[in-house]
Amino acid sequence: MPPAAPSRSARTSRSAASSRSGKPSANSRPWHEPTLAPVLLVRGPEGLLAERAVDGVVRLARERDPETEKTELDGSLYAGGQLAVAASPSLFGEPSVVVVRAAEAATEDLVADVVAYVAAPDPETVVVVVHGGGQRGKKMLDAILASGAPVLECDAISKDADKVQFVGAEFRAARRRADADAVRSLVDALGTDLRELASACAQLVADTSGTISTAVVDRYYGGRVEATGFKVADAAVAGDAGGAVALLRHALATGADPVPIVAALALRLRTLARVAAIRGGSVTARQLGLQDWQVRNAQRDLSRWTPEGLAEAITAVAQADADVKGGGRDPVYAVERAVLTIAASRRR
Repeated sequence: MPPAAPSRSARTSRSAASSRSGKPSANSRPWHEPTLAPVLLVRGPEGLLAERAVDGVVRLARERDPETEKTELDGSLYAGGQLAVAASPSLFGEPSVVVVRAAEAATEDLVADVVAYVAAPDPETVVVVVHGGGQRGKKMLDAILASGAPVLECDAISKDADKVQFVGAEFRAARRRADADAVRSLVDALGTDLRELASACAQLVADTSGTISTAVVDRYYGGRVEATGFKVADAAVAGDAGGAVALLRHALATGADPVPIVAALALRLRTLARVAAIRGGSVTARQLGLQDWQVRNAQRDLSRWTPEGLAEAITAVAQADADVKGGGRDPVYAVERAVLTIAASRRR
């Protein structure tokens, strides 16, 4: 499947990554915009995006010359001299791409060899250093950045809204339409793992036809959708105490942990509180980091919530959060009590 178009977080990755590294890179670009150069750095913790970035570089190299060879080196097992051998011109002069993976676990030999190589790279070879983040190999990273080499940023996609954008982009890249609610359902079911989300998108594209609807997503992933913390939160906020507890118990019985369920409850209530704060004001949803559909859903829910009820529910979730993280004796009881309090706090 073709790589997806970037999410908002990918488009802003340049400034974010620069601030994290402490050393801005004028040549930073998002992962989906590969280029060719004697040395490139693929940087960031999102493994799926790093793989796609590398694949993009290799694709460009083979478009330029179909005979291009690809060699991979493991940075954590690297021995001195391997880079020089891999990057040397072949006997028959075929160009090559050398991918150095796991540079965040680099050996001292790798750091030394990359620093030396960057000073005088082979112009006919493309060396791609893949670094998942952290300070290990800083001398190597500094040398690459100082050389002006392109940097493909692969920031983590952790925000719920960015995952929704990622899934939508996956479907658009595959030239398939998907309902907004279907995208939301898929993120609710599989949103903890970007790789799993991408795989699910590919499966739906391959196995179905027409517009991907909520019914289609439920047919493939319904069992997982129904057991997520977000579904528990939706039922609780809607005042459906019985339904929320049933979903909660099913989720726990199928291996869900109380901590992310409480996090989903907290996220749902924070969204309500943020939307309540902007009603009648001049602050836009985008300024609060929300999507239009989130605002619409929250406005619908708020019609049956009072400020006092919302405060009571938020307090209950704060207590549950402390309890499930070690402050209480029974995490399951703590989250169930929070769910019942949320449902009861809604105005009838």
